[in-house]
Amino acid sequence: MRKSHPLPLPVKRALAKLGADIRSARLRRRISTSIMAARAFVTRTTLLKVERGDPGVSLGTYATVLFILGLISKLEHLADARSDEVGLQLEEERLPKRIRHPRPSAKSRT
Repeated sequence: MRKSHPLPLPVKRALAKLGADIRSARLRRRISTSIMAARAFVTRTTLLKVERGDPGVSLGTYATVLFILGLISKLEHLADARSDEVGLQLEEERLPKRIRHPRPSAKSRT
């Protein structure tokens, strides 16, 4: 049995919400757990772990389930650089205040 590291509470909540949203999407599409598990090439037990937001399930399994539900585009844009407000602000702070053109050297003036 592997020891898992404690997860921050916001991470636990986000995974639980993701799992609940996946379950809800599956039910709205009227897909049974056995059919969904077969399509995702996982056991029903693993699918139930996904729907509970279990952090031990691989990201690949979550991605496969989202693909089956037609929600994979949401995952593609999850950490998109264009929506990374903190990263964009830090990048902007590092921009030079002034841009100086290099002076022509003595060799190039002759």
